[in-house]
Amino acid sequence: MEARHLRYALALAEHQHFGRAAKSLGIAQPPLSTQIAALEREIGERLFDRTPHGVFPTAAGQAFLTRARSALAEMNLARVDAGRAARGETGRLRLGFIGSALLAPLPGVIGRFRRTHPKVRLTLQELESSAASAALLAGELDVAVGRGAPRGAGAEDLVTVPIGADHLVAVVSTVHPFAGRPSVEIEQLAREPLVVSADAAGSYLRSLFEPDPLDGAAIARDIHTIAGLAACCAGVGLGPDRMRLIARNDIWFCDVEPRFRLPDLQMSFRVTDSSPVLAAFLSVVRQNCPDVGGRLDDLLARHPAATGRQPALGVS
Repeated sequence: MEARHLRYALALAEHQHFGRAAKSLGIAQPPLSTQIAALEREIGERLFDRTPHGVFPTAAGQAFLTRARSALAEMNLARVDAGRAARGETGRLRLGFIGSALLAPLPGVIGRFRRTHPKVRLTLQELESSAASAALLAGELDVAVGRGAPRGAGAEDLVTVPIGADHLVAVVSTVHPFAGRPSVEIEQLAREPLVVSADAAGSYLRSLFEPDPLDGAAIARDIHTIAGLAACCAGVGLGPDRMRLIARNDIWFCDVEPRFRLPDLQMSFRVTDSSPVLAAFLSVVRQNCPDVGGRLDDLLARHPAATGRQPALGVS
């Protein structure tokens, strides 16, 4: 039994005449009669009464037609669902990110992806850069956004592309002596209690200070906590210049001199991941971060594991 047999039976029930049903199906009447007879033999029941006044479903035929309609509807839905999945319109995407990425560029990316792919189940998790990298390498995430490139076993099988540059800024309470200044010197910061993120304290900020004042620094989970502790006069907060996007009237931002560039904000994913959902997400990233597309193409072209990857990374 094939789908066409179901369509033939439904057409015959609708038109109650072999000739009219055949015309609606675009076939000749004899093949339709032959196919209906073959269907009845396969079912083992007479599905239609042939009378001088028309062709009408029997009780067995009515039961069969009810199931046939449902079966065809399910087949059509299966076709639609398959197409949506192939286009990345359904499925799941697991994204891990550091808090500062929520200032830029993730709000635009996530918002656009949700609007254009509402059927995709998007799992979002804030993680430190090292934890996000580890989760990506372990297969627990599909995309990781952190500061600096992932490290560890398997990192060579990741594609990592910069999606944002930052330099270091200081944030203080509006009653702090630094408030009102456009900039502050590293030497001045070294004499202040500091508030930093765990990422920063464990890596790139240690090279700035001698002797090291970070051992006594307050460790904050994210940039909003850094700003909040600075507002409370708990110390001078240090973080990326995108912190300036935080809207508070009780804090002041100063550039740090000499200017210190932080590790780039990076987006990573497994090069062997050919998921249409990932391809759709990368397309949205391309649209919201114009500088990313060319870099991404270049990285994929040079990566040996990218051979055979589905070419679904264009702008949609």
